[in-house]
Formats: sequence, C-alpha cells, structure tokens
Amino acid sequence: MCGIVGYLGHRDCSDVLVDTLSNLEYRGYDSAGIAVFDAQNTIQTVKAQGKLQNLRNKLEKNGRPEGHIGIGHTRWATHGEPSDINSHPHSAPRVTIVHNGIIENYQELKEFLIGEGRTFLSETDTEVVAQLLDYYYDGNPLTTIDRVMGEVSGSFALGIMFMDFPDRIYAVRRESPLIVGVADGETFIASDVTAILQYTKNYYLLEHDEIATLTKDSISFVDKRLVPIEKELKVADWDKEAAQKGGYAHFMIKEINEQPNAIMTTVNPRIKDGLPNLEECGLTLEMIREFKSITVVACGTAMHAGLVGKYVIEGIARVPVTVDIASEFRYRNPIIGEGDLVIIISQSGETADSLAALRLAKQRGAKVLAIVNAKGSSIAREADMVIYTLAGPEIAVASTKAYITQISVMYLFAFELALAKDTVSVAECKRLTKALQQMPEAVQYVIDTVDETCKFVGSQLITAESLLYIGRGLDYALSMEGSLKLKEVSYIHSESYAAGELKHGTISLIDDDMPVIAVATQSDLMEKTISNVVEVKSRGAKVILVCTDACAAKIKDGIADYMITIPHTDELLMPITAVVPLQILAYYTSINRGANPDQPKNLAKSVTVE
Repeated sequence: MCGIVGYLGHRDCSDVLVDTLSNLEYRGYDSAGIAVFDAQNTIQTVKAQGKLQNLRNKLEKNGRPEGHIGIGHTRWATHGEPSDINSHPHSAPRVTIVHNGIIENYQELKEFLIGEGRTFLSETDTEVVAQLLDYYYDGNPLTTIDRVMGEVSGSFALGIMFMDFPDRIYAVRRESPLIVGVADGETFIASDVTAILQYTKNYYLLEHDEIATLTKDSISFVDKRLVPIEKELKVADWDKEAAQKGGYAHFMIKEINEQPNAIMTTVNPRIKDGLPNLEECGLTLEMIREFKSITVVACGTAMHAGLVGKYVIEGIARVPVTVDIASEFRYRNPIIGEGDLVIIISQSGETADSLAALRLAKQRGAKVLAIVNAKGSSIAREADMVIYTLAGPEIAVASTKAYITQISVMYLFAFELALAKDTVSVAECKRLTKALQQMPEAVQYVIDTVDETCKFVGSQLITAESLLYIGRGLDYALSMEGSLKLKEVSYIHSESYAAGELKHGTISLIDDDMPVIAVATQSDLMEKTISNVVEVKSRGAKVILVCTDACAAKIKDGIADYMITIPHTDELLMPITAVVPLQILAYYTSINRGANPDQPKNLAKSVTVE
C-alpha cells in the first residue's frame, strides 16, 4: 500500500525523500508528497497527484524545500479520491504526519474534533490523526502520541514531526510495517528497507505500539507503556543493486529471469542426504506426521501457489487440504483446531487478511506454518514455524519469482509430508527431490526458448477485450495464475475455468476470435483437455495452447492457432516450468498495450489493509 519515508542527516532532505520514495513506487500509489523543516524551523510541504514525476516537476518549477529533516509519502487512495489536497503529508497547526493504513473510527473522531471547533481540508482519515495529535498536544510528543494511540483503532504506521521539535522525527506503528534505518550521522524511517538501501543496510524493526524517536545522531525506543527498550540492529541481506533493473527494461522481466536462481537458493539449503529437511524451519518428520488436515490460507497469487500445493500434497501424501482466500477464511467460522496445520502464504508477510487468519488459527489451537519472503515480517514473527522463500527483493507489483519460490517450498513440504506419512518410499522421495533440484536448469531453458514466441503471441492480444484461460488438474491451478497475471498487467478482462466446466455455462461466452489460452501439461488429462480445446475452437475461439513438446507432437494441425511448447519434465513438477510462458506472455501483452507492467493501475505490492 502506501509508502512512508523520513530522513534526518546532513544531505539535502528533498533529494533524499524523493529518491527513497522512488524506491517504494512498486508498492502502488496515486499521489506523492514531502514535508521538510527549513532553515527557519518551519515545515514546508509540497505534494502532487499522480506519479512521483509530477512531484519532481512541481519541486523543479516552484523550488524545493531546503533542510535536513523531513518526511515523505506515496499514497494509495482509500478515504478520499486521489488529489493534491488528499495527498500526504497532512498537517495541523503544530503537527505534520504521513500515514500508512486505515483508521477505522476516523468518522467518530472527526465528528468529535469538528464539535471542538476543528476544521478539515481533506477527506482523509489521516488528517483526523494529525488534528487529534494537535488537539491533545501537551508539549511532550511521547505522551501525546501515546494518548492518540489509545483513541484510534485500525492499522497504521505514522511518521510525525512536531513544530516544537525541529531536530527530530517520531515513528509509531500498529499492524502496518515500518522500519528505522541508521547510518553514520543519518537516520531514516521507511515502510520497507528497499527504500533506504542506497544509504544503509542497517535497520531496526518497530513492533506493534512501539514509538521511536529519531535525531540525526540517535534513535531511542519506548514500548506502549512508554518504558525505554533496547532493540536488535538488523542488517539487510541484499543490497541496492538487487533492487535495480540491471539493464532490463522492466523489473517484471528481470524478476522472471531471476527465477532459476531463486528456486536454487530456496530449495538447495533445505535438502540433506538427497531428502527434504525442514528442521531449521521448525518442522520435523515426527511433528508433521501428526497433522490430520491442512488448510492453506492466502490471497491472490499466493493463494494460487496454495492450490498447486493442494494438488501435490493430496496426490502424494494423501492428506486432505483446503485452500481458502484469507478474506473469506476469517469470516466463515472455519473448522480448525488442535492437530490441524494452517499454512499462511504471503510474499510481504504483512498481508492484513492473512495476518488476521493466522491469529484466528492460533486462537483455535491449530499450528501455523508461514511461507513468506520478508524476514522479520509480522506473519513470520507470529507463526509457529516459518519457511522463508529466498527470492530476494521483488519490485514489480505482479509477483513472479516470489510465486515460483512459494510453489517450490510447497513441493519440499509435500515430499517431506509424504515421507512422514509413509505414502512414498525413501527412494521415490529422493527421486522427486532430485527432480526438484533440476528445475532451475529447466526453467532457464524455458525462458531462453519461449521468449520470442510469447512476444509474438502477446502482440496478437492487443485488441482483446476479454479472454479465457482453461486447464484441468494442476493445469487449472496454473491457468488461474496465468489469468491473474494477464489481467493485473495488461488490463484485459480475463477469467480462468476448469476446462471440464466450460459446457456448464461458460462456453456461451465464446464467439469469433475470442482468445482462449489452454494449458495442457498432464498426460493423463491431455485427451480431455484437447477435447475442450476443440469445443471452443469449433465455436470460433482463437486458441493459444501452452503444452509440452510431447503433447504438441500428437496434436492435429488446426486445433490451436498458436502453440507455446515447453519440455516435458516430471509431470508433478510441470507447474514450475509451465508458469513461465504464462508470465512472459502477460509481460509482453502489457507492454504491447502501452501499460507499465511494474506498476499496474490501482494495485499495491503489499496490501496492509482489509
């Protein structure tokens, strides 16, 4: 969602704030702004609707605030439309703030403040917090912040400047992520360590309801009782180069190309003597042998990774698996308890609905395993066990390498679970594990061989207004991810259906030249899938078939208008290679339609609100 930054030091603050905000553009936003303490110790605020370049243009035209302390923000509209007025930072007479999250009781607080004579310029919940801080201000920022935290409900991360304290910034969080960075004679706040990597890799994680006080030379922390606390200094395990495009046109295609290494980095450390070994993640054979059922809870792409996991776990370990959308799971009174395992999958580790689902599962007595990419994230910290997907930074909003590492982890878990349940032999588990270790090479081969074909096919989708993805079994799970990827970055209306369900209503949508993308990698389902392809083709559809080379050799001419072929590997593992052409196709369709695949409209990388 929104991006928060703050800086105290010797550099030009405006430059640092804009630079760090540019590193958070991937989070999704529709306006940006900065506020800086100037030489006269007044706060100068500049903000602009639209992309960060609009803010740069305004600073260039009207002059940049000069100073060494300030806060900045990229906003993703929730309360109030995108506009200069609704953009952050927001101010009251003695306070200026930036905010990520949602204040759930803002309307009640706003009515109270209006009754006290306060007036509002914007429609945002954020301005309510600024006015409330100013209303309760007693000369002591810490006690004021503490009182306001007791009044507001919801999720928030705040960067706060008080006019009376021009040498410092205050930061506080509840639910929404916020880190505090430190360098020599400089300090920072940011929603994500990505923002500040060009300046420092050293940072502290703020916990819920902790308050940080920053000057350029010092950082101090207090807990929710305002008792001073010590915190562990952390060091980011990747550098600024990892968050740069590295010569690629977009982050999305760069991250697609990084997938072979991401799989290898995630899988290889979790293999011992040819078998999966997840003991370092808190999972032992004895423990997982006792799980009666498994529920996978996630959102979007992570949920699709869970669906692949369901097919694989049920197929080889014979343990029942339910896959639930996090936003539905927590409201349907799920049947879980002791002896059950809940797997939470989240790239950011801060997804609000998934975090709430985790807490519900623990309340019900289930064990929780987190599969996340972000070390130290809320989900990672609160889960009973955690497996990190070591994908490195993923900047493009539409996930690619985080997804492929998520399903790689699901395979590792499924193999170990099957071994624990005695549904596969040691020899078979070793064979599957070795095949998984060979996936980086297979993925690289697919990247190298399908790029030009995907580019051409993507050019044929420029005018499409709507299309369908179809598949069966594991291919159906893949088609769901392919459909989501395409709609995310190209804005073409796209839906995914189990191929066998077409005749139960959906086939009525087929007309001349409507694109249908069929995925067919499973030999036992091949004939039935091709039969469904023939059904849509006979009704005028333009068919794009993604299949194995073995399948392609058996298909009659004319069944598909375009064919994207990939090598046949172990069929259980086909989702790892078969998703690659779907990702690349979405990428080229996006750029052929003039969209920015890295920053799709209306989307955010880390969804920290419900």
